[in-house]
Amino acid sequence: MDFDISYQDIDAGIEHIFKSASEDITVEFQGGEPLLAFEKVRYTVERILEQNEVPEFRKHIQFVICSNLTVIDEQILSFCKTHEILLSTSLDGPAFIHNSNRFKNGSGSYESVIEGISRARSVLGNDRVSALMTTSTLSLKYPKVIIDSYLENGFHSIFLRPVSPYGFAVKNKKKNAYHTDEFLKFYKEGLEYILELNKGGISIREDYTTILLQKLLTPFATNYVDLQSPTGLVSNVVVFNYDGFVYASDEARMLAEIKDYTFRLGHVSEPYEDLFFGKKVQQILNAGVAESLAGCSECAFLAYCGTDPVLNYATQNDMQGHRASSIFCKKNMEIFKHLFRILDSGVPEIESIFRSWVYQK
Repeated sequence: MDFDISYQDIDAGIEHIFKSASEDITVEFQGGEPLLAFEKVRYTVERILEQNEVPEFRKHIQFVICSNLTVIDEQILSFCKTHEILLSTSLDGPAFIHNSNRFKNGSGSYESVIEGISRARSVLGNDRVSALMTTSTLSLKYPKVIIDSYLENGFHSIFLRPVSPYGFAVKNKKKNAYHTDEFLKFYKEGLEYILELNKGGISIREDYTTILLQKLLTPFATNYVDLQSPTGLVSNVVVFNYDGFVYASDEARMLAEIKDYTFRLGHVSEPYEDLFFGKKVQQILNAGVAESLAGCSECAFLAYCGTDPVLNYATQNDMQGHRASSIFCKKNMEIFKHLFRILDSGVPEIESIFRSWVYQK
């Protein structure tokens, strides 16, 4: 319970939510395991919906619970169904990869999460349960196996996602330390396999590619925070931590877990204007405009990319970062080039497949 947010801080956070200028709000519960504090999840949802009945406050609000699904029960599922709450879980691939990455009471957790996914789908429907994988060192050898496991478990999208260089993730170097080149090889092999599956009539998309393709193939922007300029930090995402402190993003909160509070905005009890218009926010936003950053301003991919001051700081100790040695730039520039090479390959069905991913999101 030392790591559960207080009711007082929940109420203060809700007050900030309704002061936001945005008409569309996603409220996401994270952990640890948020369902271990389900009564506080219930309280927050019901309190927000009650406030949302006030005409001057009214917004379109979506709720998401990020859970390992091991403690989910009929009461929780009924509540999620009533309030149209999305469930998001972690699935790193087949049992031997997932169990290597994630343990529950000293044993593998794969069977538990698969059972939880099945139970949740039976009540909420397949489209209300999503999964997210993290690429560990072990994962790098098995892109096709991981993709097949997603298909076998009824998923038709997968996010081939590198491990974040923040917080607890960087402490286990044996499991999580690898070079960007290794991840890019994994990503390219995975994308090639996904395209072959699509050509054979099997529907599955790669989510990060889909985000980039929206920028490449349409005139529309994306709400993916890492690829926004000005940065989406604070303006598009904010985290209320269990201790009541407010952070510019979830990655900023991860840094705080290793005692680095650079991106802490203040306490949830502070006034809205002090938290979200203060000097700390100005510093973050000033570092987050790609058009004004050396190395970004003249980049051919500027229109499609963004900037991430938290990643820059975590990896280079500077919010603006240095493009020539940036893992953010190395990864994204090579993926952009790779996608353009695929589009220019002359294979007629490729663009049709890519466009189908963008428009079925």
